[in-house]
Amino acid sequence: MAQRRRPGPRRALSEDMILDAAVDLLDEGGTAAASVRSIAARVGVAPNAVYTYFPNKAAVLQGVVERILGEVEHDTVVDQARPWGERVESLALHLRERVLAHPAAVPLMVGGPMDGRNALTLNEHLLELLCDAGLTPTDAARASYLIVVYVFGSMALNVAHGPDSGPLPPEADRVADRRQRFSSIPAEAFPRSAAATDTIASFVTTEQFLWGLRRLLDGVTARA
Repeated sequence: MAQRRRPGPRRALSEDMILDAAVDLLDEGGTAAASVRSIAARVGVAPNAVYTYFPNKAAVLQGVVERILGEVEHDTVVDQARPWGERVESLALHLRERVLAHPAAVPLMVGGPMDGRNALTLNEHLLELLCDAGLTPTDAARASYLIVVYVFGSMALNVAHGPDSGPLPPEADRVADRRQRFSSIPAEAFPRSAAATDTIASFVTTEQFLWGLRRLLDGVTARA
């Protein structure tokens, strides 16, 4: 009679494993797919094990937000040899890149609290950069809020007409889709909008993102 093999040691559950599974499920099927039961099944544990680390699904999703914000590169931000404006652009572009890699996470960031350590680190560095530009602490805080609203608002526009789950289509495809959507604007009723169709279609591009960000920075520092 063949001897039964003993199962190997079971891998210990960790917060990182739970968040890895949650991010994967979010990418695959949106927030509905990232349930505690589905996360538990993905890592091979009972749902109760997940509750040891997170009290509910909302806490898991807040952890996902923190995980994604933790992927943002900050090395350029602290490089005092570079002009402050370049550092703001670098931070904003990398934030945009990392968040748009997980489109289903955008509504979580726009509609929920961002008060975790990584979110606070992001804001702290942005405040530092704006103070480097000559703003007072109060004006830097107001400008930081304005920039965050712009950055996340532009990302919300990017994902608004995208798929419910999975990665965003390439930028060129998103522009083409928007051009087709807006091509039916009746010129007799909305002549200016109809004439601006190509520009409106390009609102989701990196070029447009930087155009707006640079003018925003020019505005908030005009009286610094």
